[in-house]
Amino acid sequence: MRRRRAMAEVVRRGGARGGSARRRILDAALKRYYADGIAATGIDTVTAEAGVAKMSLYNNFASKAALVEATLEARHTEWLALYARRAARAGDPITRVLAVFDAYADQAALATDGFRGCGLLNAAGELPAGHAGRAVVRRHEEEVEGILAAGLRELTERSRAERLAVHLSLLVEGAMVRSGLRGDRTRLRDARTIAVDLLTSL
Repeated sequence: MRRRRAMAEVVRRGGARGGSARRRILDAALKRYYADGIAATGIDTVTAEAGVAKMSLYNNFASKAALVEATLEARHTEWLALYARRAARAGDPITRVLAVFDAYADQAALATDGFRGCGLLNAAGELPAGHAGRAVVRRHEEEVEGILAAGLRELTERSRAERLAVHLSLLVEGAMVRSGLRGDRTRLRDARTIAVDLLTSL
C-alpha cells in the first residue's frame, strides 16, 4: 500500500512537471510496447507517436527502463480499476471471484489495435532478471492471487481457498497467454467456464 501511494505521488508530481506531455508519452509507450514489444520500440518511436521532443521524454522519465516500469504500473492500476468496477456489481462470493476473469476480459477488450494477450506477462517475458518492471509484474500476480484467495475464503476453509487461488491464478494467466497467441479471447472465456465449474462444486 505504501509503495502504491508513493507511485501515485511520483505520477502526480510528474504530471505537474510535464502536464499533458507526460500522459501522451505514457499512452504512446503503452500502445507501442504492446503492439511491437519493448525491445523493438525505441525512444524515437515513442516520442514520434506522442508528438513530443526527446528532451520532453527525459524530463518526465529518467530512462527507458523508468518509462517501461511506469507503463507496467499503469497497466496494473488499470486492471485494479476494472476489477473494482466488476466486484462492486457482484452480488455473491462466486461472482466476486469470477470478477477477476471478467476484469481481464475487460482489459483485453481495450486492445482496439489487436489483442496480443496480457501486456504485463508479455513485458515480463522480454525484461531481463533484476529489471524493476519484473517486480511490478510479480506484484500484480501476487495481488490477483490475494484477491482470489480473499473471495474463496467466503466459500471454503482457508487452506483450501489458498490452494484454489493458486489454481485459478494459473488458469487465468494461462488463458491470457493462449488467447494472446490466438489473437482472440476464446480461451479466456473457456477459462471462466472452467472456473464456474470449480466454484459451483465447492
